[in-house]
Amino acid sequence: MPPDPFACGLVLGAGGSKRLGRPKQLLPYGDGTLLGHVVGVARACAFDQLIVAIGGAADEVRAQVDLRGEEVVVNDAYGEGCSSSIAAALEVVDERCDVLVLMLGDQPGVTAGTVHALLAGRGDARLAACAYDYGRGHPFAFARSAFADLRTLHGDKGVWKLMDRAGADVADIRIAGPIPLDVDTPEDYEAVLAQRTAA
Repeated sequence: MPPDPFACGLVLGAGGSKRLGRPKQLLPYGDGTLLGHVVGVARACAFDQLIVAIGGAADEVRAQVDLRGEEVVVNDAYGEGCSSSIAAALEVVDERCDVLVLMLGDQPGVTAGTVHALLAGRGDARLAACAYDYGRGHPFAFARSAFADLRTLHGDKGVWKLMDRAGADVADIRIAGPIPLDVDTPEDYEAVLAQRTAA
């Protein structure tokens, strides 16, 4: 039986929050902050390595979000989109890493169970995504063989374009329920809070 793959988690929390008008990483959520919640979920996934990419409002994020014990990457080029955070994080990914799991720092509805299902269902697929009731969504998983492609991405939609180009080579792992909401606008934030209250 082959050994379990060395799994690295990457939480993308570097955004500039232009449409929101204030750092979304620090929005109140539960007993802490939005980013703090997602980092907590990532910790519960028991990754072999956990990286958190920050950039926008980095000093405030460090002051208000508990990032102790995690590998923190500061992406000063965060205005160029999440692809720049992925490229920065790849510089510190452990050389033993077999698979990288991408988590959005503003998507609190993703659970550790979602991540476990993604990793368990991907087999040895080069690319894997969650197949929710109404379409594909994060988190995504990338085998080491895809890291070179990740380094060449640009903008906020680079990962999606990579997935689209891969076509049938992407393993879509069935996850029951709608795609978890992420937060870009004040309306998104209200919807995420309402969803939490209803859960």
